[in-house]
Amino acid sequence: MDLGLEGVHVLVTGASGGIGLETAKLYSSLGARVTAHYNTQRSPLDNLSNTYRSLQAVQADLSDETSVRNMFMALAHGPVQVLIVNHGIWPTEDVPLAEMSLERWNHTTSTNLTSSFLVCREYLKYLKNASAEVKDKASIVLIGSTAGKYGEAGHADYAVTKSAMMYGLTLTLKNEVVKIAPKGRVNCIAPGWVRTPMAENALGDPNVVYRALATTPLKKVATPLDIANQIVVLSSSSVSGHVTGQVLMVEGGMEGRLLNKPEDI
Repeated sequence: MDLGLEGVHVLVTGASGGIGLETAKLYSSLGARVTAHYNTQRSPLDNLSNTYRSLQAVQADLSDETSVRNMFMALAHGPVQVLIVNHGIWPTEDVPLAEMSLERWNHTTSTNLTSSFLVCREYLKYLKNASAEVKDKASIVLIGSTAGKYGEAGHADYAVTKSAMMYGLTLTLKNEVVKIAPKGRVNCIAPGWVRTPMAENALGDPNVVYRALATTPLKKVATPLDIANQIVVLSSSSVSGHVTGQVLMVEGGMEGRLLNKPEDI
């Protein structure tokens, strides 16, 4: 099946590891012109660019307004057509809301949510002045999380940022993007647990894996490619051109959180 992505300019944020790296690799293999964003780790992208010469790696602190502007000014492939908002952090320490510092709350919000606003805003500014041909492929895919649907004890900061992206931001942007690009679409992918470097330590604990899979019919943790496949399909105007404002849960059929241990009942 032709996804119509050959020659399309795709910007993937947080592309130096996990889901982002796999997504950048997949788009490149389909003939897209990929801009792969990173903040601190460039080396995985250098390896990828040795295989795909059209891939451009760009550095930016996406929580900084000037840095985001400079990133868009430095793009070699022209206006971005497909934007994948994948970057973010998941603080590893479990901290109940009653004990959470304002510093942690603000840092997570800035890194995950404010940065997404800044990237989407800059993308739309450039899209406004793009050609009709560029606008026809316009698509934003935000990366949410099951935490945004079910919450996550000890990680209220992370869960709130993902909920905001999945619902408030996705549903608002899908109504606004068409004022700029009539065929423009905005959707969201919400993964469950994925075997990424960010999650590897937690998934080394059998109890964490059990609780993650206890309500999941497929009884397995996703791979980055499982998520990248869905991102690519959802972003394709050829295949998903009439799909917008949707949150696609990619979590093996997960039904919710396992809240109580046997001794709690």
